[in-house]
Amino acid sequence: MRAFLVATLASLALFPAACSESEDAPGGEAQPERGEANASEAIPDASADALVGATPNDERVATLGLLNKRNNLSEDIQLSPGESIEVGPVILRLATCERTPPWEMPQETGAFVQVDVLERGQSEHSRIFSGWLFKQSPSLNVVEHPIYDVWVKECAMRFPGEDASGDSEG
Repeated sequence: MRAFLVATLASLALFPAACSESEDAPGGEAQPERGEANASEAIPDASADALVGATPNDERVATLGLLNKRNNLSEDIQLSPGESIEVGPVILRLATCERTPPWEMPQETGAFVQVDVLERGQSEHSRIFSGWLFKQSPSLNVVEHPIYDVWVKECAMRFPGEDASGDSEG
């Protein structure tokens, strides 16, 4: 757990410049263009130094759940760090994802996610969430929106000693 928290905090320290681009721009200032993040905006893999042999950040894949509470439709969305996707009026961005090694307890899975929504009558998306979401503790940090809910389902990555199915050997 300690290595997971250290890696999480280290990657969080690297992210403030990227997440400050449009959070609640005062005075109705123009928001930056939205779209897929390019390689220069990708967050460096802070956890690579913490555990040699773990999946590099840019090769991880997070599975996020997106629920439209108005029509009760949910979708599983897979994103790699630095990617974004627009689903209807919602833009989801994944900065990074992480999970604890299989030999460490308790098991935790988390992802740093940004959620932008285009509200009715608006011409620009507004940021409704920017932060870490945790699979095992969904109430720790919640996307608060009357229509949309977002949560972490998985972070696909491997550690040394795991086989292809993600189970540890021995």
